[in-house]
Amino acid sequence: MAFATPYQTYVPLPFDSGKVSAFAFGVPNEFCFLLWVSGSLIKSHFCNICGNFGSGGRHQDHEAVLSLVQVHVVTHASQLPKEFLFPSPKSHLIVGFDCEGVRLCRYGTLCIMQLAFSDAIYLVDAIQGGEKLMKACKPALESSFITKVIHDCKRDSEALYFQFGIKLHNVMDTQIAYSLIEEQQGRRRSSDDPISFVGLLADPQYCGISYTEKKDIRVLLKKASDPKFWTYRPLSEMMVRAAVDDVRFVPYIHHKIMEKLNERLLCQLAVRGALYCRCFCVSDKGFADWPPIPTIPDDIKAKGNAPEEEISSVIIVPSGKMGCVIGKRGASILSIKKWCNADILVGGERGPADKVGL
Repeated sequence: MAFATPYQTYVPLPFDSGKVSAFAFGVPNEFCFLLWVSGSLIKSHFCNICGNFGSGGRHQDHEAVLSLVQVHVVTHASQLPKEFLFPSPKSHLIVGFDCEGVRLCRYGTLCIMQLAFSDAIYLVDAIQGGEKLMKACKPALESSFITKVIHDCKRDSEALYFQFGIKLHNVMDTQIAYSLIEEQQGRRRSSDDPISFVGLLADPQYCGISYTEKKDIRVLLKKASDPKFWTYRPLSEMMVRAAVDDVRFVPYIHHKIMEKLNERLLCQLAVRGALYCRCFCVSDKGFADWPPIPTIPDDIKAKGNAPEEEISSVIIVPSGKMGCVIGKRGASILSIKKWCNADILVGGERGPADKVGL
């Protein structure tokens, strides 16, 4: 695979015993990209992310910060870590996760799946690797032993289910986590205006950085006005950069979120994540073939601090009657939402057009 112009990317990774385990940066080549960057440049970037430097602007674990991380473009399952392909209760993994595609939903095309590990980022090429490669990832994506950290799981889960028969399971949705933490702190955010990933990164509680690179890439994608952008091969520099951008901060965000979650919030997060994974995935079988929703542990119930039960319902709307459900200027939907404190999810133009999720 050839790239006309090299570029660099910086990937903050989760802490290990209170210290930074590594930093990542790279120039693309055939299967991975690597680039050494001067210490001063790394210092400046890391300071913006963590603000944890000693005197003289040098991080206490400076050598660890200089560690390299590889980014791999994967077209065959053999290029993925064995511990990912063969999940085991002896090795619980936490993986940053995202997908890119054309109209990413049941009717679109999933083109790239990004996986961010503590020591590498893998771009799983669903176009080149095809169904065989995606099926090889199925055990991991459905495993309880691998936590998939993602921002807004709904459409990714829908695409995986209807295009590859994969039931995304055991997710840690950072969008849901942010909402729960804000609510606990008395700052309830409307479900009609969920936090974006760029907004989450900008929040000083989590990173406090302006993610201008992601904004720049999205602007370029819009200017391209090409609905088949993610289907082209070989991957261009812009495509690789955009894909990496969506997962490079996820391990660090996961670390910062976990600092703020108590047992009760962790339970709510697990339940709501499972419900959101399947909200657009209802089929003729309902959800009969999906894993069970996580239950509240008995010790939390015993403390009298168990969260309220959360229920997911799907309303089948007759053809042409969605307007009746929504109501004039959304009056019906807003009334239901206010009465039962529900998140209401409508498929919209990407479908399912005949279903409303509550």
